[in-house]
Amino acid sequence: MTVLDAPAPHAAPRAPADARTALRLYRAMVVGRAFDRTATAFTRQGRLAVYPSSRGQEACQTGSVLALRPTDWIFPTYRESVALLTRGIPAEDVLTLFRGDRHCGYDPAAHRTAPQCTPLATQCLHAAGLADAARMRGDDVVALAYIGDGATSEGDFHEAVNYAAVRRAPVVFFVQNNQYAISVPIAKQTAARSLADKAPGYGATGVQVDGNDALAVHAAVTEAARRARAGAGPTLIEAMTYRLEAHTNADDDTRYRSADEVAAWSAKDPVARLERTLLDDGVLDAAAVAETAASADALTAALRRDFAEPPRRDPMEMLRHVYHQPPHHLREQAALLAGAADEADGADGDGAAAARGGEHR
Repeated sequence: MTVLDAPAPHAAPRAPADARTALRLYRAMVVGRAFDRTATAFTRQGRLAVYPSSRGQEACQTGSVLALRPTDWIFPTYRESVALLTRGIPAEDVLTLFRGDRHCGYDPAAHRTAPQCTPLATQCLHAAGLADAARMRGDDVVALAYIGDGATSEGDFHEAVNYAAVRRAPVVFFVQNNQYAISVPIAKQTAARSLADKAPGYGATGVQVDGNDALAVHAAVTEAARRARAGAGPTLIEAMTYRLEAHTNADDDTRYRSADEVAAWSAKDPVARLERTLLDDGVLDAAAVAETAASADALTAALRRDFAEPPRRDPMEMLRHVYHQPPHHLREQAALLAGAADEADGADGDGAAAARGGEHR
């Protein structure tokens, strides 16, 4: 199979994917696009506090996840909702962070997926550390850290790549270069010819790939994971892509980019490109397109149903799992909060407040 048009300047390995893999990518992208559309609507309805859209970056997120083994670890940022969904995390749990219920709505160990990271680049250090520990134990595990182009200006990113290269840790640093760090264009982020060029300075392998080509992304991550497992150390992949929505619903992107620029990148829509290619190659037909769309509709319908009734959370949760031995001022706050909660609930003094406070002594 020939991968899509418009190859990147420094093309990554382009081993053709088999038809089964191509169909998995297509279905994951269509479902991810529908999920993203629904989550964006939730923000407009006030049902999510914030949501960073993945629209336009589906090829990066599905192509990378499906190139890994279930035993591998991923370290996502706040923008990797489609990657989490592709990983098998329930749709409602993916949005827990953005609803403000909890910092992480899923079991990281069960899904081999770290909590979504909101500080820039700190997850790169976590990925490097886990991968190096796995290497020392003899576990056949690869860690993939997602990062945006703006985060490559952070010190944590450079420390992580340097550490992983020195230790030959099996890490893939996957940079989604969507052209903007919120409102700052890539030209004001770096004078380097490409972000992938930063890798050789640390002794790591650098690869640039067309991030709107799911098959190319899948091939690039497959090769990087193979190298990592073989002891060849980390790879820094720069996936050239574009976020078609604003940074979040709190951002006005018309203040820093033109409609013509967005339209030009919309013509490279990764979902439409893969669908067109698979139809032309006879891998996909109209019936399969309709079936995939129906699956996506079913998922979003279930998500809207699950969101109709927000879960009741115990307000004491925000004080748990912070300190093993909480300091006195937090114990006092916990006692006040427990009393207020009991008063609001009309509690009858059955010891609930004492039990809550006791967890923090």
